[in-house]
Amino acid sequence: MSEVVGYELKGRVAVLTIDNPPVNALGIAVREGLVTQLDRAVADEGVNAIVILGAGRTFPAGADIREFDQPTREPHLIAVVDHLDSVEKPVVAAIHGTALGGGLELTLGCHFRVAAPGARMGMPEVNLGIFPGAAGTQRLPRVAGLDHALELIVLGKPIGAAKAKKYGIVDAIIDGDLRGGAVAFAEKVVADGTLRAISSEPCDGIGLSEDHAATIEKYRDLANRRMRGQDSPHQAMDSVIDGLTMPYPDAVAVDRKRFELCKNSVQSQALRYAFFAERKASKIPDIGKDVAPREIASAGVIGAGTMGRGIVISLADSGFPVTVVETSQESVDNGMVEIVKTYDEMIQRGRIDAVEKDKRLARITGAVGFEALNDVDLVIEAAFEDLDVKKQIFGELDSIAKPGAILASNTSYMDIDALAAATSRPEDVIGLHYFVPANAMRLLEVVRPAKASPDAIATGMSLAKKTGKIGVLARVCHGFIANRSRLPLVREATFLVEEGASPAQVDAVLMGVGMPMGPLAVSDLSGLDVSWRMRQSLANQHDPEERYMHLADRMCELGRFGIKAGQGWYNYEDGGRRPVHDPVTEVIAMEVAKEHGTVRRDISDDEIRERCLYAAINEGAKILDEGIAARASDIDVMWLYGFGFPRWSGGIMFTADEIGLGKIYQRIKELHAEHGKLWTPSPLLVRLAKECGSFTR
Repeated sequence: MSEVVGYELKGRVAVLTIDNPPVNALGIAVREGLVTQLDRAVADEGVNAIVILGAGRTFPAGADIREFDQPTREPHLIAVVDHLDSVEKPVVAAIHGTALGGGLELTLGCHFRVAAPGARMGMPEVNLGIFPGAAGTQRLPRVAGLDHALELIVLGKPIGAAKAKKYGIVDAIIDGDLRGGAVAFAEKVVADGTLRAISSEPCDGIGLSEDHAATIEKYRDLANRRMRGQDSPHQAMDSVIDGLTMPYPDAVAVDRKRFELCKNSVQSQALRYAFFAERKASKIPDIGKDVAPREIASAGVIGAGTMGRGIVISLADSGFPVTVVETSQESVDNGMVEIVKTYDEMIQRGRIDAVEKDKRLARITGAVGFEALNDVDLVIEAAFEDLDVKKQIFGELDSIAKPGAILASNTSYMDIDALAAATSRPEDVIGLHYFVPANAMRLLEVVRPAKASPDAIATGMSLAKKTGKIGVLARVCHGFIANRSRLPLVREATFLVEEGASPAQVDAVLMGVGMPMGPLAVSDLSGLDVSWRMRQSLANQHDPEERYMHLADRMCELGRFGIKAGQGWYNYEDGGRRPVHDPVTEVIAMEVAKEHGTVRRDISDDEIRERCLYAAINEGAKILDEGIAARASDIDVMWLYGFGFPRWSGGIMFTADEIGLGKIYQRIKELHAEHGKLWTPSPLLVRLAKECGSFTR
């Protein structure tokens, strides 16, 4: 199997080149090839040093994740890494592209490491619910020190070559020809008689855990705050801590048992599912790779409000010249002031410098009137959520925008087919539903109207990628995928308060399943009046057999719009943003319950959890059954990136499969009997429950 690892002599240096495109993943063929070629170099008396590097665009970027669910085959990567300790000729890893996870562990087995200036290194395994399983938790602390090692292992973020050299991971940075530079470095090591650095030494560990108590506490705290509820960062820390005092072989043996438990955990399965779900989302089932997106060299945004400004910043940050249009110069000026403030905040946080701020601002032009958009390739409407207003805008754009320009609406729930019908070119109209704040949130819901052309849809998905977002395709329906699937959760949260739960209890239960904020606190943050206006616009479509959110309406009728009003589900004292229990909410809930014959009672946490999650799952099944979403995993990507649902849960559809569709269906039948039409089981859920099927497997 050595053909994936090439062997070439450069003088007295053997160059081993890993060639396993696209990312040189360390699958079984590569591992076998490395051992074979290393042994060949060791046996070759004409070789006095070895260089290992990757062909193509990267050093091995990690293990082959597809092997995780298969029986492991020898040699394991750790055997390859440990084998390098026994090679008495100096081995130099030459890193370009990325050396992540197993790729970095392979370099730690080498005696020296050199890197191209643009190389990046890291141990992102915690993001897949595991930890470095090829002795990375033992070798990296010995090479870089405990603090730097925990930074990479626990937080899972890669670092650049310069920082890696500062941390002691890289011995030299090679400008220019990496291959030639690595060979020269190896020759110098031999000429100077430099001793090999073996990263499993000192074999007895690097110190007592109490000597590093402050560092350990720092990373425990960071793991709890940044990855709340996720187990793998703590398993990774335990692995590192074992290696502080255990002899290297003993620590590695414990590691292997812990690694298998992590790999087989539900959290790891969910995180690996999320990893692949994100990549599947970009694939449109009925649009092939031969459909090219249209070229977008410039863009325009209608509206300089909160959403419009975020979209403008997202485009400008990605290198697009963008014109923001408003109805008056005053509105344009106010919008630009707020955009400048956002960039100033980025400078304060160290994300950009003043030079970069000026570059990005130079890409933004403010204008009054749609005529300024007559030559842009993409127009994104981010106006007030009123269908008549939006139809008027699209009608005007139809006569102004150049032929072939993409006309997009940022609406979060309105009928984009109706907007397309307001133009003479419905094939150019799509939805681009951004999430607040648009410049920071990574999800972009690309909505596909009935008459949109394939290349227009491809353009929307391409734009997501070019602006650093995860594009997920949705068909047209009220709320599309994201908001439609979330609305039942918010609906049930509201009903539960009317029935006797407190907002704090509801929010606490859902934060307990990993959500970063409870749904009622989120409603206060975004403004209760936003959903109120939506309900009002659809009042004529309300089915009288379906229970209505009277309590949410009453809150708005009383001016309790959330944080911006100082009162919502919670009270916000002295203009603050921290939700505080407000007894008035309970009084209002009691009044609404009495008016509508709702019996108030004590409500268990289990009921809150089931009603909120199962309502969303049932709606997700309907969305999937109707073809609004192409895959169950697309719904999950929406929840992970749009609503902050924990990645270690996989999303609501993956969670449903873990709970069991039969169990969920049985409970939904009970809720249907108790609460009526809103709980009608999804036909797809019924079918899959009876077949013992699943959404995601």
